[in-house]
Amino acid sequence: MSQVKVIKGNLIYAAERDAFTICPDHYLILRQGRVQAVVDRLPQEYEACPVEDFGERLIIPGLVDLHTHGAQFNQRGLGMDLQLLEWLEQYTFKEEARFADLAYAASIYEAFATELIRQGTTRAVIFGTIHAPSCDILCEVLKRRGIGAYVGKVNMDANCGAALQEDTQQSLRETEEFLLRWSGEPLVKPILTPRFAVTSTPQLLEGLGKLALRHQVPVQSHLSENMAEVRLVAELFPAQGEYHAVYDNYQLFGQTPTIMAHCIHLTDSAVKRMCESGVVAVHCPDSNLNLASGIMPTRRLLEAGVTVGLGTDIGAGHTLSMLQTMRSAIQMSKIQSSYDSAQKPLTLPEVFYLATKGGGRFFGKVGSFEPGYEFDALVIEDTPAERAGKTLLERLQQFIYTGNPGNIIARYAAGSPLK
Repeated sequence: MSQVKVIKGNLIYAAERDAFTICPDHYLILRQGRVQAVVDRLPQEYEACPVEDFGERLIIPGLVDLHTHGAQFNQRGLGMDLQLLEWLEQYTFKEEARFADLAYAASIYEAFATELIRQGTTRAVIFGTIHAPSCDILCEVLKRRGIGAYVGKVNMDANCGAALQEDTQQSLRETEEFLLRWSGEPLVKPILTPRFAVTSTPQLLEGLGKLALRHQVPVQSHLSENMAEVRLVAELFPAQGEYHAVYDNYQLFGQTPTIMAHCIHLTDSAVKRMCESGVVAVHCPDSNLNLASGIMPTRRLLEAGVTVGLGTDIGAGHTLSMLQTMRSAIQMSKIQSSYDSAQKPLTLPEVFYLATKGGGRFFGKVGSFEPGYEFDALVIEDTPAERAGKTLLERLQQFIYTGNPGNIIARYAAGSPLK
């Protein structure tokens, strides 16, 4: 029983997309960091185990951020009057060039990891920069802090300015070395990361596709975020015709597990191909609003069978708060519905699911309290006055809409506490 841990409290999770599972005053029985059972009475065989009793507090799964940029942490809130391509040129590429300085990278990535934990994010899929040594620092920081993550060394060999434009073969070589260094880690793993088609030559994309298949590693990039970007991709890759087809042509679109952020301006053929290939679409509502990119057709994608998650996408997004991302996703879907009645607004259980089990699926059995799932969790405290007369579901609703990191009194990832 030395590997067994018991936690007690008011459990709320979403095993399905359209409903909460609510377990008042229940026990979570954990073995080796995974959920073994959720019970209302502790079985006799576990009665001798110490119980960590959180009383009236809520216990929910840890939050999953499927798309963010660690290197843009220090530029949050800058250039929000610009659109995507101008914003990249005027702010982002200049900021990311600073990560050649490893001391600067270490300071920013430490602050980034601290804020992830503070906000209740226990798993994240993260863009680094082109600089492999600074990406190693990011991985090391996340590993030491206990955050589950996929981290990508960014690849760019075109249309990004001299400070960030890589030699194609060197980019591929450094990327493969990065994959080999981090592929054996249990919690922080590598992911192939062509920034997007605009900053990639066909030779780079072809080489990355071969790496993906050879090493069986996942892929992340951006897709159809901004209309000017979509037009530019069509000019740069006329043979492929559509944006998604560029990635697909080079084995970077579901041939291994794949995440595509934004997915706003999609054709029917793109949606169909995403569903067929299991590509995950990541909704980044704050980023898309800040850069005037548009609104992901989330309901359309869900009904087509596309897997959807949520992302903060800093620095175009202005906060690492997944609570804010959930709120914005609901609010933007309501605006979308007012113009298109077929786009039914997202509900609270749906966005909670996307921010936990839905996004957590990319990591395996993550984001729920079902048996076999890794124990990623947040313990939420509200005051007696705040919870008076409210159901557990109403308390969760209030936390999502009005809560802040101060309400989170304990955080766990893969069964271990985060501090």
